[in-house]
Amino acid sequence: HVQLVESGGGSVQVGGSMRLTCAASPMAYRSQCMGWFRQAPGKEREAVAGVFLAGGSPRYADSVKGRFTISQDNAKNTLYLQMNSLRPEDTAVYYCAAKRTIGTWLRASDYTYWGPGTQVTVS
Repeated sequence: HVQLVESGGGSVQVGGSMRLTCAASPMAYRSQCMGWFRQAPGKEREAVAGVFLAGGSPRYADSVKGRFTISQDNAKNTLYLQMNSLRPEDTAVYYCAAKRTIGTWLRASDYTYWGPGTQVTVS
């Protein structure tokens, strides 16, 4: 059974930093890929960052490259998203997700497992 729970959201000023944490059940690490998505009001859910558990470089959306960093601590079954230089347009509910299918990391519909989300507000 895969469980994902995000934490670390809240309010931050423009230019500030925040770290999101995704506590994952051990079964999550049988996934092919884990990622962070976000959804702002009235907008579609979009991919932010992803990591393929078999290895390789992390992937980032163009809008967050150079500002966000995805990382994982396998010993703690935890996925992180470090967010720096935050902008008002980063305001959204952020979700941790995992998928077992191969292919692109970008498509939300490919992900089977989702956390409940955590709100990030930048103002």
